[in-house]
Amino acid sequence: MRMMSEQPQKVRERGRPRQFDVDAALDLAILVFREKGYYNASISDLSKGMQLASGSIYKAFHDKRNLFLQAFERYTSLRMKSLRQRLAQQPDGRSGIAELLRFYLESASDAEGRRGCLVVGSAIELQQFDAGLAEQVHVALQRNQLTIQHLIEKGQQDGSVNPQHDAEALTNMLLCLVLGMRVAGKIKDIAEGELLIATVHRMLD
Repeated sequence: MRMMSEQPQKVRERGRPRQFDVDAALDLAILVFREKGYYNASISDLSKGMQLASGSIYKAFHDKRNLFLQAFERYTSLRMKSLRQRLAQQPDGRSGIAELLRFYLESASDAEGRRGCLVVGSAIELQQFDAGLAEQVHVALQRNQLTIQHLIEKGQQDGSVNPQHDAEALTNMLLCLVLGMRVAGKIKDIAEGELLIATVHRMLD
């Protein structure tokens, strides 16, 4: 997944002048962290993946933890922006839920799916070992949960989702489903995506 900013930042090294696009470097770091995880990604791995000398990484980001935090923030903010743009085009809550599922199905397919999800992978890896990083992951998961809850409540208000359903229970079910998609996508493609969406739709009746 290629993610670029509208106004790239520049970082200048001391000594020999050199500039690089910080956002582009973060995009490359995201790929390394998604494939290897936080702890298994060495500075050597990041240097190779970001196409930067290790000294340049330290000058720009200070340490691996700060690099991860910036990469994680960029990853989650760009994905949420993309999802919200797609949801804004949907006429009702039910259609929004279908589009959200398609968004996650696409993310869990092919090479993109094999790279894994930085949020899901980090939730598993960091929960017990770094409270600060784990909190950032928790915030991202909570944001995803609120997005799903909003779609369900919107659907119940516009009549596209049965108002007799427990909105909180539906939210938790769909959150588990989309997170599970990202785990499954790390292993293999998820077949019959539209059938999955149709099954969820029947649960909303």
